[in-house]
Amino acid sequence: MKHDVMIVLVLLGLFFSAQILGIVILARYVDYAKSSETKMLVFKSLPFAIERPEVAPEYSFAYIMAGVLVATGMMLLIIHFGRVNLWRFWYLLSVIFCLLIAWTAFVPEEWGLLLAIFFGVWKVFRPNVLVHNLTELLMYGGLVVVFAPILNLMSVTILLLLISSYDMYAVWKSKHMITMAKFLTETKTFAGLFLPYKPMSTQKVQGPTIKVKVRNAVLGGGDMAFPLLFTSVVFKEVFLSFGFTPAFYLRMVIVPICATIALALLFWQSKKDVFYPAMPFLSTGCFIGYGIVLIM
Repeated sequence: MKHDVMIVLVLLGLFFSAQILGIVILARYVDYAKSSETKMLVFKSLPFAIERPEVAPEYSFAYIMAGVLVATGMMLLIIHFGRVNLWRFWYLLSVIFCLLIAWTAFVPEEWGLLLAIFFGVWKVFRPNVLVHNLTELLMYGGLVVVFAPILNLMSVTILLLLISSYDMYAVWKSKHMITMAKFLTETKTFAGLFLPYKPMSTQKVQGPTIKVKVRNAVLGGGDMAFPLLFTSVVFKEVFLSFGFTPAFYLRMVIVPICATIALALLFWQSKKDVFYPAMPFLSTGCFIGYGIVLIM
């Protein structure tokens, strides 16, 4: 196993919590009155009249995949030229945007903006493990609220297949995903879950200070977001059939549970100091979970 059991359990717990919290945030954006009138799932507007992308659901996978590739290219250019401050500014804006949408699910948009700025600045300029990971739990729910309305089952399935293939190429072939992960970890602006190992205590000795490199357990932001995007599509299908009933809640936890089990299997099979693409495992877990939902 690549990481200690306790580290793995914490990562799995945080991953599952992010998936469930994402569902809760998405549910808070459902316009129940209009959904009842139209017999279709209608979402509320985003805070401050932010516009969602105007993309037909059948083409949304291409839109999102293109965005991933463009963002990756920009990220690699930033790393190549060492523009750390430019990355921090971009990262800060992304964090504030996602947190704004997530917080506004629970509070008025003005308070949501204040909370987003407060925790965004804290996360980027005074990072610590607790604030970093707690904000990560919220951010992906905010992201999914933006894209859930433009996705359908076909597009999100194609998206997971494409992103899984890309993940394998980026980790095993080109290895640029590893380069990006190391850069983000070193600059303490990692997009995803981040758990550093505590170095073992040592006795003080005379002589020069020795820097101890601390291992980190990480799970990328994409590995958090894409399973939740799939779950958001299942959310729309199940909601139209059951509404917010016990049957709905029972079915909605199936995909996150299966994705978490798939992630656990990856951690169990992984080896120390070896990088693995998580999306093929997570996508498989999502598809199995949806299959279980269909036969329930």
